Amino acid sequence: MTVETRTKPISTSLTAGKLPRWTTPALLAGALVVCTVLLGPENFAGGIALGAVVYLIGIVTLSGIVEGRRKATDRFVTSLVVAAFLIATIPLVSVSWTALSLGLPRLDVAFFTQSMAGIIGEGGGALHAIVGTLLITLAATLISVPIGLMTSIYLVEYGRGPLARAITFFVDVMTGIPSIVAGLFAYSLFSMVFGSGHRSGISGAVALSVLMIPVVVRSSEEMLRIVPNELREASYALGVPKWLTIVKVVLPTSIAGIMTGIVLAIARVIGETAPLLLTAGYIANMNYNLFDGRMTTLPLFVFTTYKNSGGTDVADLDRAWTGALVLILIVLALNLIARLIARYFAPKKPGR
Repeated sequence: MTVETRTKPISTSLTAGKLPRWTTPALLAGALVVCTVLLGPENFAGGIALGAVVYLIGIVTLSGIVEGRRKATDRFVTSLVVAAFLIATIPLVSVSWTALSLGLPRLDVAFFTQSMAGIIGEGGGALHAIVGTLLITLAATLISVPIGLMTSIYLVEYGRGPLARAITFFVDVMTGIPSIVAGLFAYSLFSMVFGSGHRSGISGAVALSVLMIPVVVRSSEEMLRIVPNELREASYALGVPKWLTIVKVVLPTSIAGIMTGIVLAIARVIGETAPLLLTAGYIANMNYNLFDGRMTTLPLFVFTTYKNSGGTDVADLDRAWTGALVLILIVLALNLIARLIARYFAPKKPGR
């Protein structure tokens, strides 16, 4: 004879005193709907903000009653972190959407194949600005990377005493200088050599390199410092000189981080306007020579085109927004390249 016994689910301490999963979304949705209705559609942003506050008070109160003080504190801090993240993304989403919606109408073939030479009203493009941006940024990179990389190698591998501390101090100072100061420095330097009012692409490249060098130094220095000392000591034990150890061991180990820092430094300066306004100037024609004449970049193209529009000329406004969109896409591409470089050059585990 068998006797059936039914067992009831036992509530453990892990599941007891816990709010249902639907509580959080339901309370959030309810608070947002009620507050936006009370304040009306004309004050939608205020309704969202008030709803978030009401939700925070409600979820903390319910959690404190059901789950206890510790879980309520956890939910409070989690809600603050999520709110901070959402607030930080609002400007990014707003700028991206505005640039896309206003820049797409002129994102055509002519924009990438024509300059503004002789163009009044409709038509024209930003080929001269795109070429100028690429040439000036490339020249600034060629100036900054060797100087910044060798400076970081000196600070990590050789630098000791007052000189190293002085270099570190000045690098920190250069990191925080306004971009207009870099432009004034380059303008003054080239004006002393070539005469007052000199403007050229190489002058703009020097101004950008002043902004790039401290970024390259700092990023490369941090990457070189995280290379294990055991690798250096093993190389020294084999009789390899220090300079060859740096070239063959230290740099290949840290190359992924160094390349990522370089690409991010390029992305940081490619959108600068103030220093190039002083050093490179603006021209509506094509100019492939960095050492002769003014040269336009995309930030200057956007600034000048919008200024000429007076806020009312539709053709100029369309060109300005399209230039801003292209600049955003270039920066986005540089960040993606940095991630791909970091993944490609990252040290591989054995067997992979």
